[in-house]
Amino acid sequence: MSPQAATGREDASELKSSETFKSCWSCRLISGGGLVLSGAYVFNAARKVIRQGGPTSMGTVAQITFAACLAAWGVVIITDPVGKAQRKT
Repeated sequence: MSPQAATGREDASELKSSETFKSCWSCRLISGGGLVLSGAYVFNAARKVIRQGGPTSMGTVAQITFAACLAAWGVVIITDPVGKAQRKT
């Protein structure tokens, strides 16, 4: 078997699994929802430190930023904007 044939098959299977994920609403909802909830958990942990009267340190700011990134990533997975934009001719 040639290396090119093996690579072609791997690319086709990888493409197929990617297409399955994009068309699977429940898969996107579960994984995106998990990321959004993870972001909420991290945000609440950072907020707890601030509520207890602790100083706002760079670590707390980094936690809040990371929480926002997790939540945004989850929303992107749920909405699946890739491929929905149309080119203007």
